[in-house]
Amino acid sequence: MPVPIWFAPWKPGPAECVAPGDDVGGAAVVSVTGFAPYRPWTAIGVNATGAALRRDWGDVEGAVGLWLWTVPGLLHPRCGSVSVWRDEEGLRRFVGRHDHVRIMRAYRHRGGLRSTTWRTDRFDGAATRRAARSVIAGWCGEAAF
Repeated sequence: MPVPIWFAPWKPGPAECVAPGDDVGGAAVVSVTGFAPYRPWTAIGVNATGAALRRDWGDVEGAVGLWLWTVPGLLHPRCGSVSVWRDEEGLRRFVGRHDHVRIMRAYRHRGGLRSTTWRTDRFDGAATRRAARSVIAGWCGEAAF
């Protein structure tokens, strides 16, 4: 049975070069992250923190856009993000931002973290989301990332 992966709507960043209604853009870097909490209630805090970061996504330099995702479950919830960047430097800047570092430190001992990154010559939102869904479903098949 397929894993039910829920995605929040696309949140564009300041580097989005795609015209409204157009799914294809230039080169991009895609980062997919996933968190598997050791205790299910930790997922509530992680999701709330992700939503707070998402609110300011329009100000994140180098960001093309973002989807937050969650796999609901009473015992084994999972959550994470699919972020798209114009280049690796934008992703590196975000990873080093004070608010992101603070969040990672707060949750690093509360669950397992997975991530993968790839580069594409031509960003296509639908194709990226399909590829990310496949990665996430593979992670969810593992006991605890």
